[in-house]
Amino acid sequence: MPTSYQAPMAGDKAKQASSSQSIENNMQTEAVRIKHLLAQKDQTVITIAETDTLPAAVQILRDKRIGALVVTNSDGDLTGILSERDIVRKLAETPGQTLPQTVAENMTRDVVTCGTQDTLVEVLRSMSEGRFRHMPVVEAGMLKGMVTIGDVVNYRLNELEHEALQLKQLIVG
Repeated sequence: MPTSYQAPMAGDKAKQASSSQSIENNMQTEAVRIKHLLAQKDQTVITIAETDTLPAAVQILRDKRIGALVVTNSDGDLTGILSERDIVRKLAETPGQTLPQTVAENMTRDVVTCGTQDTLVEVLRSMSEGRFRHMPVVEAGMLKGMVTIGDVVNYRLNELEHEALQLKQLIVG
């Protein structure tokens, strides 16, 4: 046993424990908000008019390589969303009669939206529960962007990658 070591004695003062790492401070993270995600992506929202036909919508979806379009009225207000799933569902319901139909006849009218202050966790939960992959971001009645489930997953993966890099740097020094 090293001579510098002395076993604790009954009269010793208890040392105040200190640590730079604890479960509490490692588990506390600032809630990531939709505004953070939007800041890192193109905020252009591709819209289509209610009066446009499905062939026009399908062409935009193909050309822009996206899965949904925000539907707006003549005033530019959000009135619905048209997704690939909406189109496929309608094709199955009305075979051979779907393409001449308008966007308004096929869109989802009860659109679930989020705001820029909503957290990624809240939005992901809403998407999972509602079984949809696209959510318009609306703030003060104005369309601010579109969030997809892929955006949320990619943001979180990048965040985890950054955290792992920080931990490696902490360990290596």
